[in-house]
Amino acid sequence: MFAPPPVIQAEVFARLPDALRIEGVHTDWSRGRGGGPLHSFLEGPAFDRAGNFYCTDLNHGRIFRVAPDGSRWDVFAEGLGGPNGLKIHRDGRIFAVDRRFGVIAFDPATGARSTILDRQGGRPFDGLNDLCFADNGDLYFTDPGRSSMRHPNGRVLRLATDGTVEVICDGLPYPNGLVLSGDQKTLHVALTRTLQVIRITLHPGAKGERHYPYGVFAQVTAGGLAGLDGMAVDEAGGLAVAHAGLATVWVFDRLGVPVARVTSPAGLRTTNVAYGGPDRRDLYVTESEDGAILRARLPTPGRPMFSHA
Repeated sequence: MFAPPPVIQAEVFARLPDALRIEGVHTDWSRGRGGGPLHSFLEGPAFDRAGNFYCTDLNHGRIFRVAPDGSRWDVFAEGLGGPNGLKIHRDGRIFAVDRRFGVIAFDPATGARSTILDRQGGRPFDGLNDLCFADNGDLYFTDPGRSSMRHPNGRVLRLATDGTVEVICDGLPYPNGLVLSGDQKTLHVALTRTLQVIRITLHPGAKGERHYPYGVFAQVTAGGLAGLDGMAVDEAGGLAVAHAGLATVWVFDRLGVPVARVTSPAGLRTTNVAYGGPDRRDLYVTESEDGAILRARLPTPGRPMFSHA
């Protein structure tokens, strides 16, 4: 439908040190995923105000803090139940969504963990995946659990600053990464199983019904070995969308037209993305097969993170 977009080759910014790779150990998550043991599974990239890079290890229940130049990796937290998405609050707290513990937060100085939310309406979550903050502090997150095309029961929820929890959208085949538009009127959500990015209009429907209209923003036709994963938004309203299993991050303009394809020089599992660098034009990518952080230079700056705004 569109001409192939230009290719931007990423570089390896940093690699998980061998000393932090856990080799030959199966976990419940790696068994459920199929295949052999995994040394790690990197997700959830984010920067704090000091330039430190945080990411999660979904497989072994860890969160890493990486020095701004990528030279040093420290274990910031461990013993978790499957941390995936990670974002940093304006007050400095490190927020993550965890498949076992729900929405959790950490004190950046002490590492002390607190539970923000572990259920909705008395119902435990099925297995949270990713999260993003609105400009007003509301927290949006995805709960795909084991949803699939055959069982499309994944959900998107919002935790408002007043403590109210609302289901924004349900009946979805594995909702994964999510990001808000600059004007805060649209929530974009990646659907892993159908290779789609949907746009949810954040106002109630007609006749007082409490639902939020949604439609397809972009449809990817190249399948790869997994599907669409984490996302980031740029200042022009475009989206960078990680495509796990295809060694690719797609870059779409605000109309959903593909304008670039960022390719991995490492493994195939490009799982999540975050904009960084002095001018926010560096796109950082977690690549989980080789356990690497990639970096690519893009023409349009990313929108400032909630932690930096």
